[in-house]
Amino acid sequence: MPSAAVVNIGPQDGHVAKRQKLGTNDAPRTTRQESKIFAPFRTIGLVSSTLVPFTSVPLGRTTFQITTSVGRCLQTYDLKRGLQLVFLTRPQTPEVITATVAWKDRVFAAWGGTEKSGLQGLWVFKRGKKVYELELPEDLNEPINKIMIFGTWIVGCCTKRIEVWKSATYEHYTTLFPTSAPQGEHELTGGIVNMPTYLNKVFAGRKDGSVEIWNLSSGKLIYTLLPPMVDSGAVTALQPTPALSLLAISYSNGPLIIHNIRTDKTVLRFKGGNAESPITSISFRTDDMGAGEDGRKPGVMATSGPHNGDVTFWDLNGGGRVMGILRGAHNPPSSAQATVGGGVSKVEFLPGQPVIVTSGLDNSLKSWIFDETPYSAVPRILHSRSGHAAPVTQLQFLPSDADGADKGGKWLLSAGRDRSLWGWSLRRDNQSTELSQGSIRKKAKKLGILANTTLASEPSTTLEDLKAHEIICMASCLNRDGGMGANAGSGHIWQKGQTAHKAPTDATVSGSTGWESVVTGHREDKYARTWFWGRKKAGRWAFETGDGGYVRSVALSPCGTFAVVGSKLGGVDMFNLQSGQHRQRFPSRLTPAQAKKLRLEQLQALESGIDVTSKPRKSFPRGMGKHQKSVTGIVVDSLNKNVITCSLDGHIKFWDFSTGNLIDEINWAPLVAITGIRYHASNDLIALTCDDLAIRVVDTETKRTIRELWGCQKSINDFCFSNDGRWIIAASQDCIIRVWDLPTGHLIDAIRMETQCTALAFSGTGEFLATTCEGQIGVNIWNNKTLFTHVPTRHISEDEIANISAPTVSGEGGRGMVDGAFDDAVSDTQNSAPMDSLEQLSVEMMTLSMVPKSRWQTLLHLDLIKQRNKPTEAPKVPEKAPFFLPSLENPLPVTASEAAKIDENKVERSRIMRMGGIWNGDAFTVALRSGSESEDYTPFITHLRTLPPSAADLAIRSLSSSTERNEQSELTSFIQALTSRLRARRDYELVQAWMAVFLRLHSDAISHDSEVVSALGEWRQCQEKEGRRIGELIGFCNGVVPFLRNPLG
Repeated sequence: MPSAAVVNIGPQDGHVAKRQKLGTNDAPRTTRQESKIFAPFRTIGLVSSTLVPFTSVPLGRTTFQITTSVGRCLQTYDLKRGLQLVFLTRPQTPEVITATVAWKDRVFAAWGGTEKSGLQGLWVFKRGKKVYELELPEDLNEPINKIMIFGTWIVGCCTKRIEVWKSATYEHYTTLFPTSAPQGEHELTGGIVNMPTYLNKVFAGRKDGSVEIWNLSSGKLIYTLLPPMVDSGAVTALQPTPALSLLAISYSNGPLIIHNIRTDKTVLRFKGGNAESPITSISFRTDDMGAGEDGRKPGVMATSGPHNGDVTFWDLNGGGRVMGILRGAHNPPSSAQATVGGGVSKVEFLPGQPVIVTSGLDNSLKSWIFDETPYSAVPRILHSRSGHAAPVTQLQFLPSDADGADKGGKWLLSAGRDRSLWGWSLRRDNQSTELSQGSIRKKAKKLGILANTTLASEPSTTLEDLKAHEIICMASCLNRDGGMGANAGSGHIWQKGQTAHKAPTDATVSGSTGWESVVTGHREDKYARTWFWGRKKAGRWAFETGDGGYVRSVALSPCGTFAVVGSKLGGVDMFNLQSGQHRQRFPSRLTPAQAKKLRLEQLQALESGIDVTSKPRKSFPRGMGKHQKSVTGIVVDSLNKNVITCSLDGHIKFWDFSTGNLIDEINWAPLVAITGIRYHASNDLIALTCDDLAIRVVDTETKRTIRELWGCQKSINDFCFSNDGRWIIAASQDCIIRVWDLPTGHLIDAIRMETQCTALAFSGTGEFLATTCEGQIGVNIWNNKTLFTHVPTRHISEDEIANISAPTVSGEGGRGMVDGAFDDAVSDTQNSAPMDSLEQLSVEMMTLSMVPKSRWQTLLHLDLIKQRNKPTEAPKVPEKAPFFLPSLENPLPVTASEAAKIDENKVERSRIMRMGGIWNGDAFTVALRSGSESEDYTPFITHLRTLPPSAADLAIRSLSSSTERNEQSELTSFIQALTSRLRARRDYELVQAWMAVFLRLHSDAISHDSEVVSALGEWRQCQEKEGRRIGELIGFCNGVVPFLRNPLG
């Protein structure tokens, strides 16, 4: 980045100091610390994305607040409001949160402790704000895995130690170390719990299967509970039962026992899990209901683990039994290499309620309720908050509909590897929802998937397999979206084939209610599928590609009626969204007669020795022109006239929308293969990404390449236009997001991310940029700073690309539009320096003035404007004046003081008139005469530029042809002033306008004055010389620029 150097300007220069961009060698470069255009705002789509279990606390007698961890931030939800987000903690922790607990009106969060950073802490939050930080021992170098608060104690459990604080003062009290054992058997794997009535006692589960009982007050080990069997394994979970002195203990190899602490005897023993799927979470129902045949008895226990998505419910009466299994409560992990998260991280009954809350590794938080009438041993879903369970791969802001209902750009569509399609609201978080793909759980029950007990070992039995394949492309248009009232037809979704389940009345009814508005293409699937956006569900149709190839790209027409599907084999087909019928193929099908005629033409050309491909340009045979490779992009122009497709074969083809005929093409083969296309309707430009790492911008009217944007070092993952079409934003595999300015072709901004950005989208309002990175299940939202501050379009180099942190869930460190609007404007001082004001860059360049165009155009047509503005008739006297106005026939009497003032004004005006006779001219005439004497007309031209059109016209009219004291006439001086300006190659358009007005007003006086005629001849020679020079330059540019724009031929 060019730095600034200070140039001292003396007072004698008389110029205003401006900023000058210096060369690259003038000063050392510096690296920017923030993006010039985008500021981090927040991250959306995260609910429970980590292994840290949620924590809950009752809020009075009416509701519960549930807090989850999403990395370095906590999110609190209100159960009564349907799990509505109420708090986000700020500031975010320096490292990832490892344990949380809610206590009264506060939430405690432990973070850090890993070997990478060494930073660690325990913070206290109240209503989302940090209120205190607990002091940690200096020798603590391992993370706190669990926090528990009871009585006067705050207890933190680490892997090899237990830390204790006072809850009243937050001061550190003591550290407890488990008894040593070989091979790390003393590690605390089961966490810690406290039991009612056991004052100052804490129970800690160890890796060797034993449970230690510690007295926190004295810091002594009181007793050790031994495992029930030698091969029980490590303790994985501890939970006290509602009955006093009974503790539930689960082990890694499967055993689950209810142990009496007072007698040290096992009361109940179950085979709850196995070594591959141990139980890690236990909870008991406390409303004294749910067990027995009719659900009227107490004694219900729920267990779960992270290796499957099931929750098991136990009836502890009569020796204990499994009373029901909630299959697929959360996504089960399909395999060790699965990209879709799954498993249950925690299950908890709310105190005194028939409600159970579960959180899963599939980024979801759910509440379930037990029905009493009719009785059910398995709960039903009550509330749910979730997001993508796998990394996001596609992003698109929903466009506004024809009525402008969604013009605010609040909705963002996202697709992920979990085979789901989500709609995110940027205004109200609780409005975000997943678009339904039908009753997945009902289908699973019919197929017997939910009855299978080996979900984790059989990937084909997961719930995700009942969904459509991963979405790889999507398009949307709301102009014919019917909202919630859209007709869904017979209710069948994604009907395949031409006649399957298609009622004859479907198209008729949907014509009045609206139809689908989103279409998606899926990985290794030959069907493109439709979606109802208003109903937030899957649509009626599944469109099959005409050549049987997999869907590679999709598009919707601007009218919202047609969907265009591109195939991996090169075929392009168009379907009607209202009826689901196939409407066109690109190229169009030939009738037998047309095919026969085409074959005859080819044979005749072959016999005559004429190359078949040597046809005149713009002439393509009907039915010919199919892409030879995968169609990587499709767009439909704003008027539904043309369909534009691109392919890996290096061709860009322009098809007639109605006939399906090829009307034009651009051939870049074999130099490049085209991997993507974007269209901006306002300026009719298309941008195309190529495998040579360039982005080429083509004008659809002229079919010319107008820009080539270089800079990406690796393949381009995604790109888009800005809302006004001025920028192109691209994300590549070199982990950089780049922004180019189309008018200048400059790379004006770039953001270096920690991981590569896989998808991005720009909102239609220009407010937000949405991005997602590799392996990330959330969506990052960035603010556009140009809405409230000026951004220069200076080109930046690769060395100036800033390393910028991505947005956070809490929004900390982000900037909103309101914040930016009140920021003081900061100039780019690193790249500028004081310099003399340059009104002309070079004397070889013809320079225009900075006078507004409307001013000199008004001067040219001033007479016409006055004639047009002339009143059509004279003003009329009102028939009867209002009663409060005096009559002109009987005016009001004038007082003596007013009469004296009138006489004084008359005397003053007379004095001014007498002085006017002595004054020889106004400022215009004085400046013109002064320039004639000094031969420097710059002050005169400067004064004339400041005059409004009417004043300039009057001044030119007042020019006199008479001479005084052997001086040249004002007409001659005026012509010489314009000639000098023309020689200086400045104010070209003003000189032409002034001369046109001058010739029109003084044409009669010019012909009688030889001196004026001579001056006009000199002006004409200078004018013709400059005209020839400019014409030669324009001709040169007209030849060179098109050649440089289209280097590929």
